[in-house]
Amino acid sequence: MLGDVLLIEEKHKQAAARIADYILDNRQPGTIIAISGESGSGKSELAHCLGRELKDRGFAAKLVHSDNYYLTLPKDRNDWRKAHGAEAIGLNEYDWARIHQSLEDFRRGRTAQMPCIDLITGQVDTLTTDFSQMDMLVLDGLYAIAAKNVHVRVFIDLTYHETKKAQLVRGKEKVDDWRMTVLEQEHRAVASIKDKADLIVTGSYEVKPA
Repeated sequence: MLGDVLLIEEKHKQAAARIADYILDNRQPGTIIAISGESGSGKSELAHCLGRELKDRGFAAKLVHSDNYYLTLPKDRNDWRKAHGAEAIGLNEYDWARIHQSLEDFRRGRTAQMPCIDLITGQVDTLTTDFSQMDMLVLDGLYAIAAKNVHVRVFIDLTYHETKKAQLVRGKEKVDDWRMTVLEQEHRAVASIKDKADLIVTGSYEVKPA
């Protein structure tokens, strides 16, 4: 998303290097990697570092953020959630058909148009990408590893309780009682897909087989 804040640390770079080793050891044509984890766990930072690491090793990897594929805009999401109740928060908030279309466009090497949320203006911009120039695709987001036809699934095993500092620094949303309710519901939803992971990034950012 445009205007997102990244807090890259050495741990993200080191974990990305280990994940890149795994990817290249198990590489398939048109490799798709997905990274999931709770709010503030470092998904975007890890995806960015992984893209850089793969580039350094001679592979072009396109980063796709699944937060761009919510069915509601950021400015409308809280109202929608409050109207539908906390139980509506979860995997069904994503436009999965559009996510899978983007993944299919990558697999077929097409020139594709994808949504890109501008966090400053709240607008949905359109990003045009020539996937024929890409070797790999990295999809990150809360529920990214639930996507179909992904080759490598990475799960960052940090809960929202452990990432409060990162959430406050990033300052995407006001941390109040409702935000904590949202985080708790997201925690349940993210935990429900952990068993899909191939690799686990631990709380200390060690990378281990699932």
